[in-house]
Amino acid sequence: MIKIGIYGYGNLGKGVELAIEKNEDMQLQAVFTRRDPKSLKIKSDAAVVSADEVENWKDKIDVMILCGGSATDLPEQTPRLAKLFNVVDSFDTHANIPKHFDDVDKAAKESKHTAIISVGWDPGMFSLMRLFGNAILTDGKDYTFWGKGVSQGHSDAIRRIDGVKNAKQYTVPKEAALEAVRSGKLPELTTREKHERVCYVVAKDGADKAKIEAEIKNMPNYFADYDTTVHFIDEETFNREHSGLAHGGFVIRSGKTGENHNHLIEFNLKLDSNPEFTASVLIAYARAICRMNKEGATGCKTVFDVPPAYLSNKSAEELRAHLL
Repeated sequence: MIKIGIYGYGNLGKGVELAIEKNEDMQLQAVFTRRDPKSLKIKSDAAVVSADEVENWKDKIDVMILCGGSATDLPEQTPRLAKLFNVVDSFDTHANIPKHFDDVDKAAKESKHTAIISVGWDPGMFSLMRLFGNAILTDGKDYTFWGKGVSQGHSDAIRRIDGVKNAKQYTVPKEAALEAVRSGKLPELTTREKHERVCYVVAKDGADKAKIEAEIKNMPNYFADYDTTVHFIDEETFNREHSGLAHGGFVIRSGKTGENHNHLIEFNLKLDSNPEFTASVLIAYARAICRMNKEGATGCKTVFDVPPAYLSNKSAEELRAHLL
């Protein structure tokens, strides 16, 4: 039985708790929160513990799943907790992944733990699809489209802006760009030409909306490179029309082989709940790094480093018989 800890109990943490229920080889030991533990109601009978007491659990948990945001939480939390546990995170600021990897790798190697970062569907599953496409169609181009759907990381980044009470951000692929890629023409597309970002924001009373809008549109790594629209709405409208967390997207590799034959590899996801699906990916990789750590692997890993069979709770014989 793999003993799991959840660090952070927002939408993703709740999704992890639900995912554990569907995996018979896992057990939730504790949920760690920065809130008052007495105020937190969870679905299972696991312990609810103050984040300040996490060190007391270092010998009671096989894998800690970190469910904070990429903007400010995970850059600090993952290296710190990798000194105490095997850890999994969903860090999704693509431009900062190399530095985050180095920070986590150093901490995990020093403590002989195994960590895996940037797990989810992108980065994560989509990353693997890009690797497969590149390896198979060596003469070609990659295209990744996200949405239409809610980006949890981008929404979280907006909510951290001073004067913002609540916010949702939708990533929307531009249809003209998708059509050009599927035609096999290998178009050169800028970030701005592929997607637009649409934000719905509930501002606090008296907040400077013009300042909030400018801060959103100029935020590096999140909005600055995109056509971004900001809508300010009231809380009632927000709760009625923007309570869902659906998402999805496409990874496409378009390329040529041999006698100039054209090929298209396309992988897509359509998700009713972004956090619940992401949580299910985190759980599979938690199983993998637990196995890898028992075999002596230490330091930081990514999805590129994990044997696919380690994700499954089925034996090698079962996988060969039923999935190969």
